[in-house]
Amino acid sequence: MDLFQRESLVNDPIHGYIPYTSASGVPEGEVAEQQIIDHPWVQRLRQIHQLQTAWWVFPSAEHTRFQHVLGAMHLGSRAVATLYDSLADVCDGVPSRGYVESLVRMAALLHDVGHGPFGHFFDKHFLEDYGLNHETLGGEIIRRELGDLLRGIRRNPNGALEDGETLDPDQVAVLIARPKAGSVGDLPRWLVFLRSLFSGLYTVDNMDFVLRDAYMSGYSARSFDLERLLHYSTFTPAGLTIHERGLAGLVRFIAVRSELFQAIYFHRTVRAIDLTLQEVFAQSKHDLFPGNPLDHLAEYQRLTEWSILVRVADWQRSDDPRLRALGAEWQHLLRREVRWKMACQRTIFFRPGEPEHSSIFSSTRAFEAAVRDRLPPELRDMPLKVDTARHVHRPGTHTPTSDQNFLYDPATEEIRRLDDRELFRQIPVSCRICRIYARDASHNHELAAAMDRLVQTGDADDPTNM
Repeated sequence: MDLFQRESLVNDPIHGYIPYTSASGVPEGEVAEQQIIDHPWVQRLRQIHQLQTAWWVFPSAEHTRFQHVLGAMHLGSRAVATLYDSLADVCDGVPSRGYVESLVRMAALLHDVGHGPFGHFFDKHFLEDYGLNHETLGGEIIRRELGDLLRGIRRNPNGALEDGETLDPDQVAVLIARPKAGSVGDLPRWLVFLRSLFSGLYTVDNMDFVLRDAYMSGYSARSFDLERLLHYSTFTPAGLTIHERGLAGLVRFIAVRSELFQAIYFHRTVRAIDLTLQEVFAQSKHDLFPGNPLDHLAEYQRLTEWSILVRVADWQRSDDPRLRALGAEWQHLLRREVRWKMACQRTIFFRPGEPEHSSIFSSTRAFEAAVRDRLPPELRDMPLKVDTARHVHRPGTHTPTSDQNFLYDPATEEIRRLDDRELFRQIPVSCRICRIYARDASHNHELAAAMDRLVQTGDADDPTNM
């Protein structure tokens, strides 16, 4: 009967029952996973949508970051169950399985703790002003706000830390941060290998959100084969390695993730809403938050989509004329009045070795100037917006994340690079979904012609030819 006291369950539509250690069942002086889950820093994720602004387009996609991090935590346990023995075989000094599983579970649970309202939009349009992103901010929240609780965790639903082991909040923060060139430093090799579960090709993060977002949006009830992907994964001396028999499953996962970006995350109306949000948020952000979140963590904890949307909805009744005008602008968004209509779209794929950074489509400013230059003179000053949504299908060579995933060839018994296989090599490195938006459809023909002239000429690869 003690088992039922130590453990509680969450019923999840994607993974079924998700177990976690219960506050009523751990020995005195220990911290239960429930105490981290119930902490205000994690509970605030209930008020931040998983799909940024796509829930305004896909009515059933109302799920939140909170549901996602619980799913990622569960996948952390599943990944450790598959991979721990091989990790211990190829790395020295690996802590106990109980330690590794608790570390991965907590990193998965907290990997989004730094997110602000509207997710990645907030990274780009607010956190970047202070040299931050949700990962670096999340790392500071873990160290400064949750560190003492994390050190008190001694067990998870499948095991316990050994005597003398204490969960290290710095290691949790390391796992949630995307690696940078030369960032390994003096990190233990086993911890570097575990990074691939958070920033590699297939991770506890993206495996959950692909399944969850596909299901909740109505795109697909079971979009890729999670079981096969985990079953054919192992750690080798090179790092996280997939057996040849699992390669087709990995390629399918990459394809589905790409489809979700094109069909859901970068849907034409979703991006039009983002354009509207971008305009009004730029004028409002300093009224919504006092400055660098690192200097105002208590206020940041209270900053969510709920708090922002309630606040801006009230601005239309403000005595301040500027806030009242901003409130009127926010009302367009709150009523889902989409001002910008897509006129045309073209998708540009970049293969290995193709210099995306020198493409005109890598800069919205250069892209817009080039489009206007190709319009008839009488239309060059018309109201329009351009959007160049970027999706990375797989890491390019010589990037910090390109050497985290490998392939085992059973015929030669060798560990190879994934792009040794034609099946993987055919996947683009990245793509740009390039769109032109206008107020109405009256000049769609001219805008599409300008876009096509831009795509078909060498100018698309050389901004200096403008």
